[in-house]
Amino acid sequence: MSESLSNDYLLYAPHPPASTLAQWLEECNHITRQILSNISVADQMVPQINILNPPLWELGHLTWFHEFWVHRDGQESKPSFMKNADYLFNSSEMAHQDRWSTPMPSLDKLLEYNHRVIGSTQDLLRAPIDNKAAYFIQLAIFHQDMHNEAFAYMWQTMGRSMPFAPFAAFTSTSKLEAKARDWIHFPKSTIQAGSEQGSGFIFDNEKWAHSIDLPAFNIASTPVTNGDYLEFLESPVNLAQSTPVGPPSHWKQEGDTWLERFFNEWLPLNRASAVRHISHLDAQRFCECHQVRLPNEHELSLLMSQKQRNWQSSNLWEWTSSTFAPFPGFSADPYVDYSQPWFDGSYQVLKGGSLFTPDRLKRVAFRNFYQAHRSDHFCGFRTCLL
Repeated sequence: MSESLSNDYLLYAPHPPASTLAQWLEECNHITRQILSNISVADQMVPQINILNPPLWELGHLTWFHEFWVHRDGQESKPSFMKNADYLFNSSEMAHQDRWSTPMPSLDKLLEYNHRVIGSTQDLLRAPIDNKAAYFIQLAIFHQDMHNEAFAYMWQTMGRSMPFAPFAAFTSTSKLEAKARDWIHFPKSTIQAGSEQGSGFIFDNEKWAHSIDLPAFNIASTPVTNGDYLEFLESPVNLAQSTPVGPPSHWKQEGDTWLERFFNEWLPLNRASAVRHISHLDAQRFCECHQVRLPNEHELSLLMSQKQRNWQSSNLWEWTSSTFAPFPGFSADPYVDYSQPWFDGSYQVLKGGSLFTPDRLKRVAFRNFYQAHRSDHFCGFRTCLL
C-alpha cells in the first residue's frame, strides 16, 4: 500500500464539530456503562459459542480499541492505562475461544479503565482537534456503537431483558397493516456506488465512489412480514423439502397460537411486523419458494435513498444478494482488520439499520456484513421480482 493510500483517512472530511463528537461519545458510553454497571455475576457469563462474547471482555475490548487508536496512535510501544490490555483485548490477537478461559480484570477495574480513557478523549475535545484526531475519535465512537448493538442482540439471543432503550420507535401494527405490498419499478440507470472524498467519515470498504450500470428492477415497497414467513413455513413447497426450513429460534407455537420472543417477553406473533432473525440462507429459500430474489446492495441502496413515504423501513438490517467484496481501488485504512480479512466470500452485505443502530450509522453508503448462516443480529429482508 502506497503512502498516499495509507493516509486516505485524512481525506474523510468535513468532520462534525468537537462539541458534537463529545455529545456522541457521552451518549454511546452512557449506554455501555448502563449495560455493564449493574450486570449481575450470573449475567457476566454467556455460553461459549461463536456468536457471543463474554460481556466483560467486550467492555475491555471496546475501551482498549478507543484508547489504542485515539490515545496511543495505534502503537503498542505507547503504554496503556491498563496492564496487559494489548494481550487481553485485541480481538485480532486474542482467539475467540480464549476469551472465556483467560482471567479478566474485575468489572470495577474495567469500568475505571473505561472512565479514564473516555475522560481523556473528552479532555481532547475541549480544544480544537485536527483531521487525524477527528477521524480516530469517530472510528472509536462508531466501533462502540456497533458493540452496544452487539450487546442488544446478545441479550436477545440469551432471552434477557432489553439492555437499553431503542433509538427508533416501533412501527405500529395499524400502519403496517394499512400499507399493502406493492412493487416499486426502477428503470435502467447508472448510479454511484461507494463514497466520495469530502463526504465526511466513511469506512474503508466504501472507497471509492464509482459508477454502476444498474438494469431495470422491481423491488418490494415493504419488507417480508411474519405473516409472509409463517405462510412459507407452512407451505406444501417448504414442507415437501428433505430438510424444510423451520421456525426462527425466537418463535414458538402454543396450540393454534404462534408467539415470538422480544428479549425476555413472549408476545403474540404480529403477522404484520417485519420478520426478524432470519439468516441469509433461509431468506434465499423463501425467495426460491416464491420465485423472487433478494436485491443486490446497489438496488437496496437506491431504494433507501428515496423519500421514506415511497417505501417502508423494516427497522432491521436487510440482507442483500451481494457478497462482501472490495470496491475497485480498495485500500485498507489504519485499522486494517475492519474489512480486509472478511473479503473471503463467506460474508453478505446488509443495508439499513435496526432499532438499536444510532442514526449516525444509518448512512445509505454504509455496508454492514455478516456470514450467511447468522441470524442473531436484528436482520430481515425484502424481495425483488425475477
